[in-house]
Amino acid sequence: MAETKTGAPIKDVGVVMITVSDQDRAIEFYCEKLGFEKLSDTPYGEGDRWVEVAPPGARTPVALVPPMEGGSAGGPTAFAFDTDDAEATRAGLKEAGIDVDDRLLDVADPAPPMFFFRDEDGNQLLVVQRNP
Repeated sequence: MAETKTGAPIKDVGVVMITVSDQDRAIEFYCEKLGFEKLSDTPYGEGDRWVEVAPPGARTPVALVPPMEGGSAGGPTAFAFDTDDAEATRAGLKEAGIDVDDRLLDVADPAPPMFFFRDEDGNQLLVVQRNP
């Protein structure tokens, strides 16, 4: 890996954020339907909350945050979740009643198998098969 020239190098991805319209409903979706763990639910400010969830054992949590003023929840995201078996994961999410693509994406080699699913706010999330 290339050495950085700054005095404060970035060393890891700390958290990714997903905008949600209702944090309680999002906690239920991510924890009960996807099997994530709730890592934090911390009140701050005037009625605000910082909520983090993650797949068990994951290094990077997902923050479930309300949209910024004037913004909205839902839409495409710019990160992917990893899985060892994309087809089995897709089938399991579909069986759990989650809005998931009907099949894996048609991608050319050497791209790995992948698919999209959507949470209850319409956030489009990508799952990619990562083989060791």
